[in-house]
Amino acid sequence: MAANSNNIQVGIIMGSDSDLDVMQAAADFLSSVQIGYELTVVSAHRTPQRMFAYATAAKDRGIKVIIAGAGGAAHLPGMVASLTSLPVIGVPVKSSNSIDGWDSILSILQMPNGVPVATVALNASKNAGILAAQIIGAFDQETGNKIETYKKQMENEVKMKIEKLRVSGQPNGFD
Repeated sequence: MAANSNNIQVGIIMGSDSDLDVMQAAADFLSSVQIGYELTVVSAHRTPQRMFAYATAAKDRGIKVIIAGAGGAAHLPGMVASLTSLPVIGVPVKSSNSIDGWDSILSILQMPNGVPVATVALNASKNAGILAAQIIGAFDQETGNKIETYKKQMENEVKMKIEKLRVSGQPNGFD
């Protein structure tokens, strides 16, 4: 459900195309639960007018959640959050000039009161996609059901792994 979808609900933006390898997981998850998204580069530092235009027009274009990934100083998620009333999920990206990703994490996490940004783990855009789907699913029963199915699948996968260990004879004091 890429950008040509008629029902785009999530905007995925990143500070540079070098972040695409990380941000693709959010797009892949949204596709798997059939949520339309758009994906583009919006740099807070190199294209501030584009960032302003994107953030201020997103709601009117039908976007319900924005996922913003950025590395280094990572101002994109917070600046976008300051310009829109939509929920913004920040994805800290470990970039080539990063301090093990901590600069990105702290830049996104430490927002001032009044400008919240939900923050996922370093390079964890799949979690951002899941969170965006959960936000949409809170108000859309079909999407909510898909998220419940996804979580049930994860539970079943763990149960299969537990059974595999049990059958292999590994000691398990819990069961």
